[in-house]
Amino acid sequence: MARTVFRLFTMSVAVLLLLGLQVAAEGRRNRCFFNRTQEICVCYNLSEETAGSIIQCLPAPVVEFWGGDLQKYADFPIGDLDDSIIDTLGSLIIQKIIIGNVLVPEVLLARVLRFFSYTHVRELAFDSCIFQGTGDWSDMDGQDLPILSLSFHNVTCAPLTGHEPAFSSLGRWLGTLEQLAVTSSRVTSLPCAIGRLLRALHSLSLAHNSLGDGSLAPAFCQGAFPQLQQLSLHHNNLSSYQGVCEGVGLLPQLQHLDLSYNELRAEPSSSCQWPPSLLHFNLSNTGLDEVPAPLPPHLQVLDMSHNHLHAVDISLSSMRKLFLNQNLLQAVPSIRNYPMLDTLHLDNNSISELPRAEVKFLGRLQDVAVAGTPFSCSCSGAGGLQALAAMGHLGQGWPGDYRCHSPEQYQGWQVAQVPVSVLHCDPAAVVAPLCVALALLAGAGAVCLARSRACRRA
Repeated sequence: MARTVFRLFTMSVAVLLLLGLQVAAEGRRNRCFFNRTQEICVCYNLSEETAGSIIQCLPAPVVEFWGGDLQKYADFPIGDLDDSIIDTLGSLIIQKIIIGNVLVPEVLLARVLRFFSYTHVRELAFDSCIFQGTGDWSDMDGQDLPILSLSFHNVTCAPLTGHEPAFSSLGRWLGTLEQLAVTSSRVTSLPCAIGRLLRALHSLSLAHNSLGDGSLAPAFCQGAFPQLQQLSLHHNNLSSYQGVCEGVGLLPQLQHLDLSYNELRAEPSSSCQWPPSLLHFNLSNTGLDEVPAPLPPHLQVLDMSHNHLHAVDISLSSMRKLFLNQNLLQAVPSIRNYPMLDTLHLDNNSISELPRAEVKFLGRLQDVAVAGTPFSCSCSGAGGLQALAAMGHLGQGWPGDYRCHSPEQYQGWQVAQVPVSVLHCDPAAVVAPLCVALALLAGAGAVCLARSRACRRA
């Protein structure tokens, strides 16, 4: 019975994954194994002979299949499942399926994907797979699927452009998909028609691909991705800050944008307008030597760490978190420009001192980090940091990563160990009042002595 069920399920991605991936067994005979928590079941190089081992994965919330070649099953006839098998699929608790290192004929995938409608699988991921040929997706026209999260990592397939009719047959399902990731897959473009189908998508990652400046506007065209909130474009071939601004300008709900690890250039200020909804902006590791303009008007979180900034002079009243670590700053940005700021990271810059005028403003913040900078441990320099630490506002790294660079007598000391008492730092502030007090006492004594002598004469 298990062998019969195994063969029936082989030809659907759901069944093919849930009750047995019929792949050519190469090398050692392997089985399925649970991890220590019994939450993940992993199967390697499965064959029909090891079907019994696959059955044990049915209680797992996550099932992974690694290795195999489905090409020899591309022409295998697939019929409808009977009611008993449908009931079995509906009773499984599997929520996520991962397929890795598999050659997948697209014609087979197209014929069996609809069987996922009988399961409760919410996440489907392909890792290091090759999709071969083209498939007829007409059987999926109007079909619902429970999958809400779909990811492809390091996959090889035919270019997406030209496959728009196939995607239209998947429109009903794609219209409910919420998360999509296509990473490390050499993607150079994304057809506008696909974005228009993904009406409910709120998270899209196209990281580690080959997208250029000219590929964004066609992908994020009018009507595409109407609900998209999070967009990750890090590690691509983007270079024009203005071009990116124009490319994503039609995304009405965009809140998080990650452009890190692109070599961007800060062009002269333009009239381009970022989506007003954009709140989180990641420009770290983009090679910038100045703050680009314009910035999104309602930003709450800005990450410009690991760049070449010498100064930051911007004013955003909505800013709450500002990350400027690993730059070339020589002074603390004026906190007065950020009335809502609660987090400021300035680690590994060239800042030598926190001016006392800024310390009182920094004291409003919840998290301040200035570790790894060449501090001048003058009384004012060390005193400002110690005052912030006493208020509990210095974050991770205090006190061990805060060390003096100058003057020579304190070089290498922890800033926390530098004496900054009033007597040590400003003896005049103590001696002068003392001298005045002594002078007043002496004057009072002289007056009393004079009065005493006058009384005796009388």
